[in-house]
Amino acid sequence: MSLRRKAFRVALLGTLGLLALTACSGGREDLSVGPGKGWPSAFHDSRNSATSPVSGSRHLTLGWSRPIGGPVMSAATVGAQGQVFVTTRTGNDCTGNPGITGSVFSFQMLSGRKRFCNVLGPDAIATTSAVDGASNVYLGDNGGVNSFTQMGQPRWRTPVAGVPVSVQFTGDGRVLTVSQLGQIDVLDRQTGDRVAATYQALGEPDYMKLPDLPRPPDGQGIDDCAFGWPHCPVANVSAVDPGSGRFYVTVWRPGSATASLAALRYADKTIRQDWSADLLTEGSATSPTLSPDGKTVYVGDNAGQLLAVDAGDGHRKWAQPLGFAPMGAISAADGLLIPGGDDGHLVALRDRGDTVDIAWERKDLQIRGRPVQTAGDTGYVVAAIGTGLNLVTFDTRTGATVASAVLPDAQGTTVGTAIGAEGEVVVTTRIGEVYAFKPEK
Repeated sequence: MSLRRKAFRVALLGTLGLLALTACSGGREDLSVGPGKGWPSAFHDSRNSATSPVSGSRHLTLGWSRPIGGPVMSAATVGAQGQVFVTTRTGNDCTGNPGITGSVFSFQMLSGRKRFCNVLGPDAIATTSAVDGASNVYLGDNGGVNSFTQMGQPRWRTPVAGVPVSVQFTGDGRVLTVSQLGQIDVLDRQTGDRVAATYQALGEPDYMKLPDLPRPPDGQGIDDCAFGWPHCPVANVSAVDPGSGRFYVTVWRPGSATASLAALRYADKTIRQDWSADLLTEGSATSPTLSPDGKTVYVGDNAGQLLAVDAGDGHRKWAQPLGFAPMGAISAADGLLIPGGDDGHLVALRDRGDTVDIAWERKDLQIRGRPVQTAGDTGYVVAAIGTGLNLVTFDTRTGATVASAVLPDAQGTTVGTAIGAEGEVVVTTRIGEVYAFKPEK
């Protein structure tokens, strides 16, 4: 019997050791973003493509909706198992105690039931989140980057300057964060440790000349971020090329007349800038979108243009006036580009390399958010119809409306549309309502 007990103990320790190694692995298997893996970052993937490989349903019904108690600035994300994550700012914390605070909520896709609510700094409302294949979530708040398990248990917190408005994954499975003050970090996904020296997109301050220079408040300029205005130097989500390690950020440097699109590279535990181009007239509220081949970056400016930029050297390939300031990211699938906005119309453009054509245009459809494309030539966008908002399903080949579903009691505009692993469509309004639509069987 003693031999049996000894053998059992050895087997048990071996099993526990294997589980520990699996949990601490830095491998990429739990970061996969293949078909059916949800919406793990603000615009689905590292390229900010705002597309899903899931075949989108053309017949949706509202599964549930719920207010979260505060406004929303950033798009919701959806984990591989259908867990929805969204951040807000409220006048009470998660247990009802009064006081302005930020929160991250997690909801179950099937029912809308709250899985957890965690208290964060008040400007967590401006951060985007990223979710790995194990449904660990990564997001920022005032002065830090945080990671929680799918049940809301804290994993780690790493101090940074500012509020990380961009959270992405690198090609080697690290966490890339950029704060609105321009601090760029690459962090170990398991521990939160820095794996590269911090890079300052606005340059390092000269403390020899200015020894008493104070550190700016972490939340400085955060209200400008939603519109790409100058007090928020870095307002958008970075686009990452996983193969090369290059990533793209919009930067409005103090004193500059225009904002810039900058290309940086993370490699050999170092971050460096490859190029920077002053292209973005009146700033930008559009996150860069990278083409599938990594050769072109698409970005909008506040002067109402959609720009195509050579990813290699930053020269402008073409510029297309839209008639409205694009916001969010550019949905890009097979060369078809569909910009979003809060006061524009639905339009699709076809990239021809050095030129661009309007593929189709729907001036009758006033959009209130960020369109997304799915497999099967199906797209979704929220539009103002009558006195309310509707989720419009459209054919991406022609722009024709396929179906329209009311968002009950929705007002204003939306900050994101996400596609779940089973073809669910999750819409989040700026005033703080989450709507989950499910495909009809």
